[in-house]
Amino acid sequence: MCIYLKASESQFIIIVLYVDDILLASSKVELLTETKFILNSYCDMMDLDDASIVLAIQFFVSGHVALLDCLREDILILKV
Repeated sequence: MCIYLKASESQFIIIVLYVDDILLASSKVELLTETKFILNSYCDMMDLDDASIVLAIQFFVSGHVALLDCLREDILILKV
């Protein structure tokens, strides 16, 4: 798994690569859309919509707030 982060003072984008999957997370919808467009110009991609569970971590999104819930006791998130 590889995790890439690009951040400025007002926005960020996180790209997580795992085998043949890409997970994108961003603070701005416009940045997310632009990144998806750029990546799609290099390879064929399929948008599978919002992720709810990734690597035993469940995501709950409500408006601008996202909560994470670890589904396995042996996985700890040390830094976010």
